[in-house]
Amino acid sequence: MSTKVSLGCISVGLFAIFPAAAQQAEPLQQQLQELKQEYETTTQAMQLRIAALEQQIESQKESSEKAKAATVSAADLAAERAAKAILGESSDEVGAKFQGQLDEEPTYDLLREADVEIVKLKQQVGSFEFHGYLRSGYGLNGEGGQQVAFEAPGADAKYRLGNEAETYGEFIFVNNWMNPEQSSNSAWMRTEIMIEANTTNSANSASFPSGVGDDQFRLREAFVQAGNLFAEQPHAKFWAGERYYRRQHIDIDDFYPLDTSGYGAGIEDLNVGVGKIAVAFLNAARPDIVTQNGNLAKSDIDVRLYDLKGPAGLWALWFDYATSKGGTESTGTVVPTTDGYAFGLRHQRLEWHGGYHTFSVQYGTGAASNFSNPGNGVTIPNPTPYINSSTQLLITEQLVLQPDEWFGIMPIFVYQRTKDGNPQDGWNQWASFGARPIVFFSKHLSLAFEAGFDHTESGIGQYDGWLRKFTIAPQIGAGRKFFSRPVLRAFVTYANWSDAFRGLVGGVPYANRTSGLTYGVQTETWW
Repeated sequence: MSTKVSLGCISVGLFAIFPAAAQQAEPLQQQLQELKQEYETTTQAMQLRIAALEQQIESQKESSEKAKAATVSAADLAAERAAKAILGESSDEVGAKFQGQLDEEPTYDLLREADVEIVKLKQQVGSFEFHGYLRSGYGLNGEGGQQVAFEAPGADAKYRLGNEAETYGEFIFVNNWMNPEQSSNSAWMRTEIMIEANTTNSANSASFPSGVGDDQFRLREAFVQAGNLFAEQPHAKFWAGERYYRRQHIDIDDFYPLDTSGYGAGIEDLNVGVGKIAVAFLNAARPDIVTQNGNLAKSDIDVRLYDLKGPAGLWALWFDYATSKGGTESTGTVVPTTDGYAFGLRHQRLEWHGGYHTFSVQYGTGAASNFSNPGNGVTIPNPTPYINSSTQLLITEQLVLQPDEWFGIMPIFVYQRTKDGNPQDGWNQWASFGARPIVFFSKHLSLAFEAGFDHTESGIGQYDGWLRKFTIAPQIGAGRKFFSRPVLRAFVTYANWSDAFRGLVGGVPYANRTSGLTYGVQTETWW
């Protein structure tokens, strides 16, 4: 009986414990599941993190290798360019020399130096400019010899198309020292150098007895210019040196109605409210004329007021005062002291009928009377006792008209009247008018014509006659504009002249003729 009671009690106790144990196991199971889930989540996150770190380490290794290679490459490139630009050495020499200075493991400092050098080289390249002009070709005359040019005696220019018998170039080198873009927020400074080259087309490398026909080279510009130095005058420019100074040019006969280029200094584009003003001190000398004062010199004060808005366009005024101190040469020849003045008026209509229109009238006396020329700049004529009485009157007009893409034309007119000052001599006169029409068949094919007439008269009776010149020239050009360049052309030129010019036009092959013919090819460009 007691045994049965004990077993019953045990059974009842177990039945009482099992539900309680089951109730306690359920939260533990849930905790276990949560712990397993957290473990799996953490494990995945760690795996992803480990993979990301491994990938990052691999990427850093690759970047490091590339940086090392780039360090060597950049350093070599910088060294080579710098040495070439400064020393003119060959790339092989520079590479070997610079590689000899490299560590086996290029450092950050070396990379930094290479980067700085490359930046400097880029700045130097960005600050350099190259401009210029050239024409070249070859022609023959109708008698079989080398091409000759047809120009009236006493004329300061000739009609150019198919009438230039030389190779000519102007090569301009510009270095911008500060602010190459000439932005308005800071000052800028630049150096300009121009080398002029002129050959007679006699040979590819001309060198002949007595120098006849040899190539000629001249330094025509060497000056420094600076601007935006004062906030109240941001467009004013200061310059000093040798330069082409604000020349006025007629293209189809290559004539300069105003050219006072030379050595000196000045300021230009100074805003004075009604327009702009330029003032320059310009000079030249004659080393072949020497007095007790040294080489004969001439100085000009050139003042221009321009961009004046008025009826039908822009107007400009010009004034020049010139002086030259005389003396006595070693031979006893007396060179007079001279001075003189010149002034002019110019009118321009820009963007006019697809081109422009320019009219000018100018007058000068004494030392300032030779303000126009074929591009010679300030010159000193041979001194005479009458030079202070010398005078020049010059009237010019030129137009470029291009109403559409198929046709363009440039007509010009020149009238010049000069006197050497000698009361026994009369007036030298030159009247010229002509035009160059161009018909454009396509973007690159065109046909140019040019007709010009010159009449000249000598004040001392040496000549009094006329010259007519005609040219036809098929062309290959860069565009459909009158001044589109480069251009390649073939040409045939015919000229005839009055009997009064017999022996004065066309050189040897036409010495006893009153007409002549030339033909050839030519290229012309500017940039």
